[in-house]
Amino acid sequence: MDLGSVDRLYVTGTDTGAGKTLASCALLHALRNAGRRAVGMKPVASGCERIEGAWRNEDALALQAASDPRPAYADLNPCALPEPLAPELAARAAGVGITLPPLLEAFGRLRAQADVVVVEGVGGWAAPLAGDIDQADLVRALEAPVVLVVGMRLGCLNHARLTARAIAADGFRLAGWIASEVDPHMACREENLALLSARLDAPCLGRLPYCPAPDPARLASNLSLAG
Repeated sequence: MDLGSVDRLYVTGTDTGAGKTLASCALLHALRNAGRRAVGMKPVASGCERIEGAWRNEDALALQAASDPRPAYADLNPCALPEPLAPELAARAAGVGITLPPLLEAFGRLRAQADVVVVEGVGGWAAPLAGDIDQADLVRALEAPVVLVVGMRLGCLNHARLTARAIAADGFRLAGWIASEVDPHMACREENLALLSARLDAPCLGRLPYCPAPDPARLASNLSLAG
């Protein structure tokens, strides 16, 4: 699949901390470099701080900064939850419910102003959004191709293969995967990359090297939209 021609992408990860936000921001810059108007979206974000009277999430703000045109925060992150917990628990703590219609309406507004919307999920693929809503339900409603971010660290082979199987079991096919080097001390990194390439039925879109203060605009050149 040529990601340079799609109008939406859903970015998931092998687990929390896999590097989804950095990968999503790098994808936004890569799409912009290809001449496309690209905006990010974080439909549900837990772990927010109060800024100028409104709840804001660090990852969502990073997506907003990487977007062009710059979308309204309320559309980019329609469900901002204060507590840094699983969305279902964070929503319960905030006394709110998570439902699909507001998320889809916000996506529609973003889609109307851009050529492509990069949607970042929460945690790993199987992390639910609510008691009766899995991420697969949102992806199905969005009809979005899925990109998997693999956090390169001990255990990544198991996590990546299990996630790919779960995505397939839910009826989706991976559009591609990105190697995110989150552990600078990982042993046999190249060997692990080779094993992943041989076992994941999707193209590797690139690798994001470890950096204490990564620049997604610079890292965009590490990604291939053609797979």
